[in-house]
Amino acid sequence: GGDHTITYPILQALAAKHGPVGLVHVDAHTDTGDTALGERIYHGSPFRRCVEEGLLDCGRVVQIGIRGSSYDPDPNKYCREQGFRVVPAEECWMKSLEPLMREVRAQMGDRPVYISFDIDGLDPAYAPGTGTPEIAGLTPAQALEIIRGCRGLNIVGCDLVEVAPMYDASGNTALLGANLLFEMLCVLPGVKTL
Repeated sequence: GGDHTITYPILQALAAKHGPVGLVHVDAHTDTGDTALGERIYHGSPFRRCVEEGLLDCGRVVQIGIRGSSYDPDPNKYCREQGFRVVPAEECWMKSLEPLMREVRAQMGDRPVYISFDIDGLDPAYAPGTGTPEIAGLTPAQALEIIRGCRGLNIVGCDLVEVAPMYDASGNTALLGANLLFEMLCVLPGVKTL
C-alpha cells in the first residue's frame, strides 16, 4: 500500500540486516529522480536514495515495464550507469516473460532479493486506479509470470504500491493488487503451495 516512497525505509531496514540487496522492480517509471518541488524524498526518488546509501546491490537490480514520457532524451541513463538492468515495456509486448525471468533468477543468485511492484507497471486498461498511469504496459498474465518467476529466490521482502482505489470505481485495480500480493506471499522462501 501507499506510494513508492515506502520502499525506501523498508530497504534501509533490510540492508541493515542483510547488506545491499538485489531488487526486482516492476514499474512504468524507474523512480530514480533526484528532486521534485525541492524535495529529495518522494515517490519518484526512492531508488536514487537507496543507491546513494548503498542499500542496493546495483548489479542485481532489474527494472521491468519501464515506459512513459520523459523530459530527458535518455531517461534510463542514470539507471544504466549504476549497473541496473532496465527492461522497457516494449521489450515485453506480446510475449511471455518466462525467458526473462530465467535470466533474472540467474542474475539474482542465492543472495537476498526484494520485490517492489508498482501497480502502474500494468497497463491502465487493467489497473486504472493509480496516480501516474502510462499506456502500453504489462498484462496481468505477465505480472504473474514475473512474480512466479521469482520462486526459488532468496526473497527477504516485497511490496505492492501506488494503488489508488478512488481512481477506479470498478474496484478492478484493488482486486488485481490483492491477487498480486497473494502471489508474492506464495513465492516467499519456505512457503508450501499445492
